[in-house]
Amino acid sequence: MAAAGWYHRDISQVVVEELLAKAGRDGSFLVRDSESVKGAYALCLLFQRHVYTYRILPDDEGLLSVQTIQGIQTKCFRTLPELIGAYQHPNNGLVTPLLHPVHRPRPAEDSDGEDARGWGHSVPCPGAPPSSRTHIPQQLHQRLQEQVHSSPASDFMGFMAEYLTHHVQDLQGLCHGHPQLRHLSTALATACRALHSEIDFTLAGLETLAKVFDPPLSPRSPAREQGFLSSDPDLELLLSKISTVNHLLSSLEKKVLKSLQETVTRHNLALPSMAMAPQPPARPLAMQNFEVKVGKSQRAALTVDVESGTVTVTKRGSGSLEEVIPHDKILQLIKYQSVQSKVRLVCARENQKSLSRDFIFPNARKREAFCQLLQLMKIQHSNLDEPEIISVYVGTWNMGSTPPPRSLASWLTSRGLGRTQDETTACIPHDIYVIGTQENSLGDHEWVEFLCASLKTLMAIDYRVVALQCLWSIKIVVLVKPEHQRRISHVHTSSVKTGIANTLGNKGAVGVSFLFNGTSFGFVNCHLASGSEKTHRRNQNYSDILHSLALGDKCLGGFDLTLRFTHLFWLGDLNYRLDMDVQDILTHIVKKEFQALLAVDQLNLEREKNKVFLRFSEGDISFPPTYRYERGTRDTYVWQKSKPTGMRINVPSWCDRVLWKSHPETHVVCNSYGCTDDIVTSDHSPVFATFEVGVTSQFVPKEAPGSSPEALACIEWESIEVILKTTSRSKCYIEFHSYCLEEMQRSGENTFQSCDIPGFLKLGWSSKHLPVLNPILPDLEYLGDQHLLLSIKGVESCESYGECCLALRSAIGSTAQQFETFLFHRGEETGSVRGWMRVRVPRGRCGTRERLYEWISFEEEDAEPAAEPPMCPKPPPQRLRSRPRSLPEPATGYTNPAYFIFEGVPNAWLPAPGESSKKQVEGPAGGQPCRSPAGPRVPLPSEEEPWCGRPRCGPPSPSRGHPLSPSRAGHHKRPKSAILTRDTVGLGDCSLYVAPHLSQLDQVSPQGRGDRQEVPLRQTQQPARM
Repeated sequence: MAAAGWYHRDISQVVVEELLAKAGRDGSFLVRDSESVKGAYALCLLFQRHVYTYRILPDDEGLLSVQTIQGIQTKCFRTLPELIGAYQHPNNGLVTPLLHPVHRPRPAEDSDGEDARGWGHSVPCPGAPPSSRTHIPQQLHQRLQEQVHSSPASDFMGFMAEYLTHHVQDLQGLCHGHPQLRHLSTALATACRALHSEIDFTLAGLETLAKVFDPPLSPRSPAREQGFLSSDPDLELLLSKISTVNHLLSSLEKKVLKSLQETVTRHNLALPSMAMAPQPPARPLAMQNFEVKVGKSQRAALTVDVESGTVTVTKRGSGSLEEVIPHDKILQLIKYQSVQSKVRLVCARENQKSLSRDFIFPNARKREAFCQLLQLMKIQHSNLDEPEIISVYVGTWNMGSTPPPRSLASWLTSRGLGRTQDETTACIPHDIYVIGTQENSLGDHEWVEFLCASLKTLMAIDYRVVALQCLWSIKIVVLVKPEHQRRISHVHTSSVKTGIANTLGNKGAVGVSFLFNGTSFGFVNCHLASGSEKTHRRNQNYSDILHSLALGDKCLGGFDLTLRFTHLFWLGDLNYRLDMDVQDILTHIVKKEFQALLAVDQLNLEREKNKVFLRFSEGDISFPPTYRYERGTRDTYVWQKSKPTGMRINVPSWCDRVLWKSHPETHVVCNSYGCTDDIVTSDHSPVFATFEVGVTSQFVPKEAPGSSPEALACIEWESIEVILKTTSRSKCYIEFHSYCLEEMQRSGENTFQSCDIPGFLKLGWSSKHLPVLNPILPDLEYLGDQHLLLSIKGVESCESYGECCLALRSAIGSTAQQFETFLFHRGEETGSVRGWMRVRVPRGRCGTRERLYEWISFEEEDAEPAAEPPMCPKPPPQRLRSRPRSLPEPATGYTNPAYFIFEGVPNAWLPAPGESSKKQVEGPAGGQPCRSPAGPRVPLPSEEEPWCGRPRCGPPSPSRGHPLSPSRAGHHKRPKSAILTRDTVGLGDCSLYVAPHLSQLDQVSPQGRGDRQEVPLRQTQQPARM
């Protein structure tokens, strides 16, 4: 057996089931690393078309055993191959013996000699014997030979070539439990022999200098003494010397500074005042004028004075002052969606009646600038202790291994091509700047100082460094305004290598996460594999980054990275290309026909297939491809590149992107997305995006704890139903995580289970098996900002099948609300979840207020409301966000077939294999179209069950079992947790009536108000397992 082909390392459950499904035989098995217990394994076994998962756990002595139920004696084994061999015999407690090992698929090498998972060698299994016919040395020698021509260290390469010939000896030792790699140590020590004398010389000089300033604290180091006594060039000794040099260099400056300070104190020397000079005040914003049209023909001028907090309206022609509107009289700002340049200003009058006035700007950019200035005016004059809305700048640039130009003004002020900032708002400083670079040849501190100096020149503000994380030439820098520094906490940084064998940092990602008061942020800057043909490799890079990047709260480490933060921004050189002939691409660029190119953009196509960036958002792309330009100009694309293997074609592409994903019912708006046109040092153009983000503060209750009898809020569940895309039959439980809970809560096992549909598992929980959750604070204002993270875990394996995020805001009230959303795990969509929940708030804690970011709303002009049955309450108007034009309309709207299993969709509605599914059908409400599902046909369940016995109301569907889907389910905008208004909120109820506009969802009858129905759910038998 060659290095245990059945051991697959850290692949996901989805990949496991795909491999076992391809094997197709009972008794097919493989082993992967456990996701829930470090150092443990998961044994996955196929039997009767279902996958069974068993945990293999190590004990304190390192012995391995299959986890069993209490009272069953365990069998222990020294190595994994021994354990697998023992369970290949019958009557061992598994559902079937281990009969057919499923081997790892062999990755195909790409044109650069890199494969999808490494260097082409097999993964050594713990305790597995080595292969006597390995071909690894030949491959490694060939790779080394390719490097010799470009490396000046030919002597060192000779030592390494010698090691590669005999490295199998280390492989044998590793498989026998000796991970010391003695032969590698010997080869390195021999190669580094000349380094000893150099280090000894440097170390002696540093120690002498250190003794001058601090004699008692700098004795001769043990490593140094040992170096003089021993001539054996031991590698451990060399590392010890290097560590000593590193310590001396880092501490020498402190020693010298301390010595000089003691000298000053001892001799009573006078020093000039070290008091920091006061920060120069921020540049006041000049008054801005906007030419607008009022009514059909009347011209007027709007003057915005942010400093004084007023808006002045002056009619053109007369030149007389018409009206001065103070900021506290402006009640609301409404943007029209049908006319992108139109806005309505709602103002208060002395007679208690509001006055609405419509203004039409020359273009949408001017309107956005006006709205931003009014938003800034509201913020400055709000007298709030903590901000409720901040501006975030995100920039990414592949610098092409060349120094930057002297000025980055256009990049840092979002000026250039695409959706850019208007000149009236371009120099308004952002609260947070996040700068990601790739192929950055500058030193880390040199780059940070250059950025800070550039921002100070532009904004007259000394920005503070929150974090700097680097991986080779991939860097990310986070800067904040000085006044926000105290609001930043829990800063974490991490990096992941995805280069050759996932060990080289020329490709990979760096990340930063932190809390801004009560809002969590995550930022990831990546550089993925290059080459038009390496789409799969880039997808794999994304998956590896998602799985390995250690950011955010450690308690949420088991959750998908995209769910750990209130707002996650992903930027970088993603390297996805355009699948079109280069001449056709150039023709479309000249004509500015970007939509035709976006339709063949690999990133958009992969997102449509749900391969990467599930439920992420991206701004509309209205700028030309940012790669590959001729350096020194932005007029010419250089798409041919000469390589030793021949001429390589690099078609112009949007390699450099910014995407984001946020929790449901949070506020984030992309105000600009474009690239510069005057920074020409690299073959990539810098890309920028700016965002308006709502943030929460650390909530302080108005009533002190203990001042009155403590009233508790509670989160109650009536039922939860889950569809998992899995062939497992495992019983499951749900974990509930939230910052508003003292600790994680857990449900009981599911009370209903069905696997009638091949490839899907349907689970249900009644209210008796779901915990009542008590938030730490009962105030409505606090709970309206909170979210719950749910994780569906298998009882036997304790591993997650999928996670999701729910907002509490729309569930607050006296009656239950329905939620529905997707499940994710390791970046893949794994199912769906829906149910009924209510958040009860004590009557004395129902105070709330409008947030600053709720002050601006959207409205369709002359939009007629859709006809609805009188029995169903009409949800309040909700802001609708259009799908980015940069993402082509998908051929199908529904990407998750689990939704059709929820409702039991007739086969006639589903496309046959290979059949186009572009035909639209009428939706269940509001007459909005919905699309047929993609993928294989899902058969009709044998018996359609009502949703927890609840009657439905609404227009009759054209066919039994109409599909139910979240709002805009087929789009790659992040779906909100879909809340159905089940009841009209009474005037006396303690409720926050905020429900998304979901015209595609069924409306539920208000009958049975406030009831709690429990419907017995069927339970299927489970096969006996250990």
